[in-house]
Amino acid sequence: MNFENITLTVEAGIARLTLNRPDKLNSFTEAMHSELRCALDHIQNDTTVRVLVLSGAGRAFCAGQDLADPCIATVNGKMPDIGNVVERNYKPLIMRLQNLRVPTIAAVNGIAAGAGASVALACDLVLATRSASFLQAFSKIGLIPDTGGTWFLPQRVGMARAMGLALLADKLPAEKAAEWGLIWQCVEDADFVVAVDTLAQQLSIAPTKALVRTRQLMHAAPGHTLEQQLSMEGAAMRELGWGPDYAEGVAAFIGKRAPRFTGE
Repeated sequence: MNFENITLTVEAGIARLTLNRPDKLNSFTEAMHSELRCALDHIQNDTTVRVLVLSGAGRAFCAGQDLADPCIATVNGKMPDIGNVVERNYKPLIMRLQNLRVPTIAAVNGIAAGAGASVALACDLVLATRSASFLQAFSKIGLIPDTGGTWFLPQRVGMARAMGLALLADKLPAEKAAEWGLIWQCVEDADFVVAVDTLAQQLSIAPTKALVRTRQLMHAAPGHTLEQQLSMEGAAMRELGWGPDYAEGVAAFIGKRAPRFTGE
């Protein structure tokens, strides 16, 4: 597939999807969203893919929406319907990431601002360089954190910190983001590529379906009672317990060898 705003490669079970507008800090446009939908659909349907790594080209992960994109331009004095842009582009992007059939890693190598920060948080694991930072810039232009920002932030860091990040629009350094539990890990810039590759390789040979069911259960938990969650866990254990990866995992444990999971 030929893309102009992103790149996509698949090798050894690892899909690498890169936002590729480095001169614009990989900010989102209507065209980029269209390409992302195509790429994520391809990953969803390619059974050789076992993990997705989402990253940004150049010195940023993503600076959010490109404010110069025609999709949010004022035309003949008429203001754009930004809510429609959210519904058309950002909501489907977040839902695709949250429901992807493989685990996802956001590799944040620089600024992740606005929608860019939320897209990173929509991934299962976020690794960031020490020089990276996260920014909820919406209040500076009279808007609210979108792309799931008002959902992800309170769940990850609590209401007090979420409100501070959203209302004050201060940069959050990656190291503090890790300390607060907003992201999985902050690594030294020089070690970043190796750390991302190591994690991607680890997940690419893991029991994929079990990892995705774990994601689904954890996302569902806040809306359930303990009893409901226990029932959901039982249903998932029943499904996975009849699957080949569980049989392989047990056989490998008994045989004192490394398991060879298929992801099923």
